[in-house]
Amino acid sequence: MQKLLVEFGMGTSLRRGDYTQAAVRGVKDALWHNSINLAELFGFEKTDMKIIVDVGVQRPEAVDVAEVLKVFPYGQAEVRLHAGGLDVPHPRAVATQPSWRMWL
Repeated sequence: MQKLLVEFGMGTSLRRGDYTQAAVRGVKDALWHNSINLAELFGFEKTDMKIIVDVGVQRPEAVDVAEVLKVFPYGQAEVRLHAGGLDVPHPRAVATQPSWRMWL
């Protein structure tokens, strides 16, 4: 397997302080930075992609990983949660710092 792509994003949940929502928004932000169909360029199916998602968040235990995985329409994604991100007390806000990598 060879790493082909790395993307970074940022997601927030203002007012609600929802860590899952912030993680999903951050992953979408990272995904939307890229419109390259790399799998097909190398003769693979999109379902063959191996995707590792790292999300930095203040309360990793508060993130619903299943919701984050729903962002990926194809490929084999794995979500890894790490301490990171940012909490802002007023207004109640949380920010995540996701990145994802793709291998074929």
